[in-house]
Amino acid sequence: MTTLDMEQKFQERIDAEERIEPKDWMPEKYRQTLIRQISQHAHSEIVGMLPEGNWITRAPNLRRKTALLAKVQDEAGHGLYLYAAAETLGISRDEMISQLHSGEAKYSNIFNYPTLTWADMGTIGWLVDGAAIMNQVPLCRCSYGPYARAMVRVCKEESFHQRQGFELLLTLSKGTKEQREMLQESVNRFWWPSMMMFGPSDTDSPHTAQSMKWKIKRFTNDELRQKFVDVCAEQAKTLNITLPDPDLKWNEERGHYDFGAIDWDEFWRVVKGDGPCNRERLGARVRAHEEGAWVREAATAFAAKEAQRRQVAELREAV
Repeated sequence: MTTLDMEQKFQERIDAEERIEPKDWMPEKYRQTLIRQISQHAHSEIVGMLPEGNWITRAPNLRRKTALLAKVQDEAGHGLYLYAAAETLGISRDEMISQLHSGEAKYSNIFNYPTLTWADMGTIGWLVDGAAIMNQVPLCRCSYGPYARAMVRVCKEESFHQRQGFELLLTLSKGTKEQREMLQESVNRFWWPSMMMFGPSDTDSPHTAQSMKWKIKRFTNDELRQKFVDVCAEQAKTLNITLPDPDLKWNEERGHYDFGAIDWDEFWRVVKGDGPCNRERLGARVRAHEEGAWVREAATAFAAKEAQRRQVAELREAV
């Protein structure tokens, strides 16, 4: 069977909604596309711990502190699930982390923006996790089995994070004048970067068409962005705030909200490493990795010693 025949059979499986598993034959481009997407997703979860971890010790009370601590721990778990899913495609975790630290691999643009006030913890939950959910729920039906299964738990926890963030903002919206102003200012800063989280417009996205054909993705970037706007525009009314877009308005004919132009120059500038916190975030990850080397070495040595002990025990039993 030729490679062309195998690719045709593969596409037939995709079209029939069959799940592709690690030991199944797959086109090399399919494998590489998944590695790029899953590793980028994993990196985003890990780097995403930094803006929120910065506020754990400054949370206003014990309830908020424990909730934020639990959320940051969840993000670490998400990264681990996703690294494990990517490893089934033949790439090692060490290689993926090396690609992140060298700048070869990317992570979500949103995590290169600073968290300046406590309100940002709620805004990240509402907007950033809300955008993530829009992206991730369809991935539960991704054609690649390990990725799809990992996303089931990730989405459940992200949905909780989104509700948690909205509750925090709702509390601020009913607070003092200063708290309401802090809420509005935070949303003003994070709205447009959150809109960019879905990636470039469909006409400028080099991967969308093929990912849709392979059913790695189920919706285009622009379709997901529109859903996000429609939901947030209504939720903003409950928070008694305005979204920082003078062109945002309901379009009766379309049945959707119209919205203004996105600054794609800013998006690409941040993606290429020139955002407000790119160097700070990557530097923090590299330092953490280097400072944790002794833990990895100790764990490896312990595992080797345990394997040797079991081997000796088995030999003694055989004798």
